[in-house]
Amino acid sequence: MKEKLKALANLLAGELYTDDTTRLLYATDASAYSEIPLAVAVPRSVADLKKLITFAVEEGTSLVPRTAGTSLAGQVVGSGIVVDVSRHFNQILELNTEERWIRVQPGVVRDELNAYLKKYSLFFGPETSTANRAMIGGMVGNNSCGSNSIIYKSTREHTLEIKALLSDASEVTFKAFNFEEFIAKGEGTSLEAALYRSIRSQLGNYENQLEIRKEFPAADIERRNTGYAIDILLNTAPFTAGGEDFNFCKLIAGSEGTLAFITELKLNLEPLPPVYSGLLCVHFNALEQALQANLVALKYQPNAVELIDHYILACTRDNMEQRTNSFFMEGEPEAMLLMEYARDTQEEVMEVAARVETELRSLGLGYHFPLLFGTDIKKVWSLRKAGLGLLGNIPGDEKAVPVIEDTAVAVQDLPEYIRDFNGILRKHGLYSVHYGHAGSGELHLRPLLNLKSEHGNRMFRLIAEEIALLVKKYKGSLSGEHGDGRLRGEFIAQMIGAKNYTLLKALKETWDPNNIFNPGKIIDSPPMDTMLRYTAGQKGFEFKTLFRYAGQNMLQHVEQCNGSGDCRKSHLAGGTMCPSYMATHEEKDTTRARANILRNFLTHSAKLNKFDHKEIKEVLDLCLSCKGCKSECPSNVDMAKLKAEFLQHYQDANGIPLRSRLVANFSQIAALGAVMPSLYNWMMTGRGISGILKRISGFAADRGIPGIQHITLRNWFIKHQHSNHQQEIQQKTKKVYFFCDEFTNYQDTQIGIKAILLLEALNYEVILPKHLESGRAAISKGLLRKARKIAQHNVWCLSALVNDESPLLGIEPSAILTFRDEYPDLVNDDQLEVSRRLASNVFLIDEFLAREIQNGNIEQSKFSTDNKRIILHGHCQQKAFNALTATEKILSFPRNYKVETIPSGCCGMAGSFGYEKEHYNLSMQIGELVLFPEIRKQSDNVLIAAPGTSCRHQIKDGTGRKALHPVEILYDCLIQDPGCV
Repeated sequence: MKEKLKALANLLAGELYTDDTTRLLYATDASAYSEIPLAVAVPRSVADLKKLITFAVEEGTSLVPRTAGTSLAGQVVGSGIVVDVSRHFNQILELNTEERWIRVQPGVVRDELNAYLKKYSLFFGPETSTANRAMIGGMVGNNSCGSNSIIYKSTREHTLEIKALLSDASEVTFKAFNFEEFIAKGEGTSLEAALYRSIRSQLGNYENQLEIRKEFPAADIERRNTGYAIDILLNTAPFTAGGEDFNFCKLIAGSEGTLAFITELKLNLEPLPPVYSGLLCVHFNALEQALQANLVALKYQPNAVELIDHYILACTRDNMEQRTNSFFMEGEPEAMLLMEYARDTQEEVMEVAARVETELRSLGLGYHFPLLFGTDIKKVWSLRKAGLGLLGNIPGDEKAVPVIEDTAVAVQDLPEYIRDFNGILRKHGLYSVHYGHAGSGELHLRPLLNLKSEHGNRMFRLIAEEIALLVKKYKGSLSGEHGDGRLRGEFIAQMIGAKNYTLLKALKETWDPNNIFNPGKIIDSPPMDTMLRYTAGQKGFEFKTLFRYAGQNMLQHVEQCNGSGDCRKSHLAGGTMCPSYMATHEEKDTTRARANILRNFLTHSAKLNKFDHKEIKEVLDLCLSCKGCKSECPSNVDMAKLKAEFLQHYQDANGIPLRSRLVANFSQIAALGAVMPSLYNWMMTGRGISGILKRISGFAADRGIPGIQHITLRNWFIKHQHSNHQQEIQQKTKKVYFFCDEFTNYQDTQIGIKAILLLEALNYEVILPKHLESGRAAISKGLLRKARKIAQHNVWCLSALVNDESPLLGIEPSAILTFRDEYPDLVNDDQLEVSRRLASNVFLIDEFLAREIQNGNIEQSKFSTDNKRIILHGHCQQKAFNALTATEKILSFPRNYKVETIPSGCCGMAGSFGYEKEHYNLSMQIGELVLFPEIRKQSDNVLIAAPGTSCRHQIKDGTGRKALHPVEILYDCLIQDPGCV
């Protein structure tokens, strides 16, 4: 087979990967399953797809269609060739605004599609919680819907036409046909004609019709994705008088790639919804109260009614981004309903919300009723959409497992169904997470199980079996939107009846006689408790790490990644995570892929040093350690921390590269250079010798190496202390300690000087205590033992000085934030509490000044009233700690200073990453996504602000513009008193 795959690769315009690493990265989705595929194809054209189909038929293998890989039931896990269309089949092809439809390829992202449509006042209605990375092909395959399905229903209702390849590689177009056209389509000898004849025979049979209507989920349950949708086709003409015209698109939607390979889709569009909407966030002391209130909410025509229970709400406390988004919460509710009402005016929204609140209060339901508008709504929906990822925060091996998380019943039956559901769990000593689409009769119910244990594995199947019986009792659907996949496939016959299941098998046989399209899904699914990510009774991870992982071991932290794919969003979605994926759009460059490779080797490696695998190094190589995942990943997977840990242990086995030693020891090298700075700068920045040094050490020839200043900040400060100005120290109102980081001390001396002078001009006494460098460079290169010594020394020497009244301030985010981020996880146990106390009094200078402004301790009159416009680019680690708002606040404090934050993620430099020759091009590519184009738009009189030293260098190299640290801008804005500076 290896030679045949090699020959196939030569035939394709796209790529075919057969290496172990790529296959491993495509072995999972967002489900509990894992199976290594034969190969991974990334086709560039329909011609490539035809060749893949032909190969699959001839060689007896299969094709597994895949877009974003966020499916929850194992739909894109299989042993054949995974066909990833996300990279090249991502074009918007045609828009008709008058008839309100659009043609797209299957790899178009739902939110990016709507961003394109917004200027035409149109949008595509169905919205999954993964909408910022979910792709249209996957949404059709799973028949996705989302929180607004009360109004916009599912993807099926919006799919007008599908172009696809059948299992014989023939091209077809599925669309609505009237009776005469439907009959005509069945004529001839083609496979397409056979499909129409077969469905006419099946659904035209009266006994089949009776059986389908009797056994399929109740027709009033709009969210039903159990098996193939022959019940939906039965309700169309010619089988039901007065029904819609027959359209095979209704069958393809929800077929999970098992019948045909989609190449294009024509979608129905909707006018943008009313401008005015409000979100009524009702708090309840009991889940049962929330389910009763759901029925009240539906009486008032909401756009959405979503439930979140206390498990997810508790998880928000450990997630930086979602902790901010939970601003509206009061107390500790057992459950919460998010009720969105849209009307033509805000007054109408307020009126309907008041009526809902009045009725709920009269029934004794709910205790807090905040009504939110505008950007606050977006924050709360972000919290709701993060639900799946947030569940990864639950510590330990017990996780909220997708097993019966997609059941749907008639909405009026939901309270009684959930009562019975929880009764079954209690019988087994289990409990469940509840969240999701209460307004549609579908809650995502996830029991907490440890799939690593034999008991957890047994419960996985037992609960699935018992809940399937319960759903059948309520004539519900075992899958409401997530699909059957390999999780629910074996229960389809039970859910729809044996006779109906034979109809589905015959349908699959007609469409795909060689079983090449995604086998094992819907039809002939293997047992649902096989091919799981975890093996029952597997031994725990045993390896001494340098970092601590907050009540976990390292493997458990890695396993917090549940595959939801939040790291696959593009730069258009905003945020920082994950910059390398935003540039390459390759799965291997996602945080998910890095977690998968670590999980695999930490679980299965037979080596004593489980990190000693080049495969891990290759996948982690393009992690910029930007810290975006620390805050933006709902599961809080800190890949920068994991990468640093990996590098330390990998280098223990393989040695430390010269370049890594140079970077990690930057402070010592700069100290030597400071003795003769002119010579150092000539060597590092001069053309001849610099080029030789770059080539030897592996730095990019095109990247400028920053020089060092002719005076260090510490030496300047010593002289400054003896100046006349220091006679005024006793008049200062507050004492602050200034962290003289290695970058500011040697390279950005003038910025450090202005920071100190600014603080003094604002009446603060500034002290430069003795300490070592931050250790940031050592951490970034995995020299964690060196970094630990630095951290422990700095904690020891600063903890006795720094307190609530005299905080420690820094101007370089990557350096000062080590005190709050890495130090508490790096120091020895005996320093842990001291380190935490110190961290609570360490601030970016931006944060300190913003707080002082808030407390009225800084007067606006000290600053100029000149008009200035400032464009701000935030540092990645600053964003990870939600500290960018402080920078915005201080820059807009002068009366006529206007600040606009660039919606950029990582600049692409990321410390030393952008200096390294193999990373230089990607670094610049990342900069070109948002940052560079935005800066090039600005006129010369616009100030560019960037707190990070590496960001400022990247901006200079990429645009030629000089970016200023915020303290430079504020210092230059001071109304200067010649006697005080």
